[in-house]
Amino acid sequence: MKIISPKLHGILDYLVVLFLAASPTIFKMEGTLATFTYVLAGIHLLLTILTGYPLGLVKVIPFALHGLIELVVALVLVGVSMWFYHNDNALGFYFYIWLAVAILLVFFLTDFGLGRKKEN
Repeated sequence: MKIISPKLHGILDYLVVLFLAASPTIFKMEGTLATFTYVLAGIHLLLTILTGYPLGLVKVIPFALHGLIELVVALVLVGVSMWFYHNDNALGFYFYIWLAVAILLVFFLTDFGLGRKKEN
């Protein structure tokens, strides 16, 4: 059941960027964890701005490709969480495992319009 429209997905993307940008302060992250989180916020902002959906600004990345990129990122974040776990960083582990779960949930609930003509 695809209950997240492209417009709602765009809103969620911008909220994720704000959440990631604020997380180092909110959760008192330091060092590699804080740096990685800020970098991820910037990358996610760039992806959001460049996506061809209602809230994209430049619209050069097809929305379906955006979805596949987010799927890959979610899977990579599972690995990132394991890296933090093995480096005795519980905050990094839990932060990134739950972020991966949230991204996967949004991925599976979003209507990426696969097989349909582009709608903007």
